[in-house]
Amino acid sequence: MTKPSAPHPIIEQFMTQERLPPEFAETAHDYYVPLSDYIAARRRSASGPLIVGVNGAQGTGKSTLSLLLKRLLQAQHLECVVISIDDLYLTRGQRLRLSEQVHPLLKTRGVPGTHDLNLGLELIAALEGATGDSLVAIPHFDKAQDERSPSQYWQVHSGAVDVILLEGWCVGARPSTFAGSPINALERDHDADGAWRRYIEAQLVDYQRLFAQLDVLLMLKAPSMECIIAWRTLQEQKLAAKVQAAAQASDSPVEAGAPNRGIMNATELLWFIMHYERLTRSMLETMPQHADVLFNLDAEHRIVAACYKDLGEGEP
Repeated sequence: MTKPSAPHPIIEQFMTQERLPPEFAETAHDYYVPLSDYIAARRRSASGPLIVGVNGAQGTGKSTLSLLLKRLLQAQHLECVVISIDDLYLTRGQRLRLSEQVHPLLKTRGVPGTHDLNLGLELIAALEGATGDSLVAIPHFDKAQDERSPSQYWQVHSGAVDVILLEGWCVGARPSTFAGSPINALERDHDADGAWRRYIEAQLVDYQRLFAQLDVLLMLKAPSMECIIAWRTLQEQKLAAKVQAAAQASDSPVEAGAPNRGIMNATELLWFIMHYERLTRSMLETMPQHADVLFNLDAEHRIVAACYKDLGEGEP
């Protein structure tokens, strides 16, 4: 692709605000701008709001892509709302009840069955039906506190919507068989009879009610599970730094050795990752075949190839 003759002002501003490295500019020009053009064209040929699913394992850059896409689409006079499936997590109390009534592992957020599916469906329906004077509250989940934020702190979208971006690690995942031998220590030691895995499998079937709403499915495909673990570790480090910075800004710094609810150390993080390892591996293997748009990432976190299924191999 021919490099742009001048920097893109939206990308430059975004990089400054998000403190992104200089090499992000090339990725954004080469892949994100064409993607925004593709989505804009699909929206203009649709009869109503276009719902785009953004799938990718932890650390693949879903949130960054979605936020920049929103700005690029707004520059084309298309109103865009970003929803993270993480913000649809059940509350801590709801997951505690699940852990007591169904399986102890369901106390940990992440897998199908730990989201409020009806909340997501109601939210999308409200955004699809929004008009010029509509006000729609967007849920927010505080990962540092491992709890859904009180509704008074939710952002409110005003007006009609052209594009809805639903981003998340399992967005668009199709039903998969979870039976079989354990693949990690968590499954071996805490789900030897497969009850937790069977529950996830059944829930993923039900999640198709949400994923059936998608008009376009984009996958950011990591090269390996090992890369996903490294990238997710980096995410956790950034979250810890953010919590520390917020505490310092409020003049109540976190004391040395004091626990941060929701912030995991290396051992806790690896244990957490085991909860979604089975479905992640399944998606890495099967989702590239049915995603509408596929972005392949390398081990250095760079997009190295794009495929648009309805336009043929390669870029639009």
